Amino acid sequence: MKTAKKPANIPQKDWDTVDSPELTDDEFKGARPAKEVLPEGLYNALVARRRGQRGPQKAPVKVALKLRVDPDVVEAYKASGPGWQSRMNDVLRHGMKRQARKA
Repeated sequence: MKTAKKPANIPQKDWDTVDSPELTDDEFKGARPAKEVLPEGLYNALVARRRGQRGPQKAPVKVALKLRVDPDVVEAYKASGPGWQSRMNDVLRHGMKRQARKA
């Protein structure tokens, strides 16, 4: 088995003091799914969707595509924070409507 690589943000002294022996192949073979070993109520609470958390979509509502955009444009949108892709979509939609009015 591979030894875990120390993350850069953890001091070596702290990394060395952790005593977490690696699991053996026999321990892995004996592992069982959480659903089988946890009480039903606890398991259901752990896997339940939380308020505001999205569930699986019945059908995709947007189209994934590859679009080549100048780096400075992407950086400007990313710098504006979370939701930058939606804001970019809104600008494209606005441009689309303007083009339709001109035609």
